[in-house]
Amino acid sequence: MVIEARILPVADYIQPSEGEPIRSVVLETPESIIVVWHVQTGQEIPAHIHPYGQDTWTVLSGMADYFAGDGLAYSITTHDIAVATPGQVHGAKNRASEPFVFVSVVAPGNAGYALAEAKDKEQ
Repeated sequence: MVIEARILPVADYIQPSEGEPIRSVVLETPESIIVVWHVQTGQEIPAHIHPYGQDTWTVLSGMADYFAGDGLAYSITTHDIAVATPGQVHGAKNRASEPFVFVSVVAPGNAGYALAEAKDKEQ
């Protein structure tokens, strides 16, 4: 696969939504999937896992509660990087007044997806 553009402006992929946050795919290859997320106040990305790959989030702006499984949540904010290795629970809820914007890189591209068990969700 030849990738024409190697520099991809994040602003081109930010998609605010009043409903659910939009998964705005920047690039999808067998090696990885790059997604930009714009999470409004009160919106949530449900706790989930990728059984066969790692999901790395780089926070561009805002802050959120990052779900880490077993009812645990940690605050993540601008310039933080959050890493979920294969099978680790992750997700987020924006409880702040500003949008939470981040880039997610899942590798490999076929990492799989499953919602977390009830016991692993934020309490």
